[in-house]
Amino acid sequence: METSEIKAVLMKALTLDKAQVSGDGSHFQVIAISEQFVGMSRVKKQQTIYGPLMEYIADNRIHSLSIKAYTPEEWQQDRNLHIF
Repeated sequence: METSEIKAVLMKALTLDKAQVSGDGSHFQVIAISEQFVGMSRVKKQQTIYGPLMEYIADNRIHSLSIKAYTPEEWQQDRNLHIF
């Protein structure tokens, strides 16, 4: 599965401001930013991302998935922490 396919699925299924997907064919990393994550726990955010991808996980097109989901405010704070 291509990273662009995963991004397209997420962008179509969820109300994301931004999504970044990287990976090597079966192991992927997702960074998702959306207002819809406001008030959600970390686990609930991850479940929200997993939802539209479950069929690809079930048929092993996605073997592993690392998820970082942020509200726009959390994303800005996280980015500020990593500026050197």
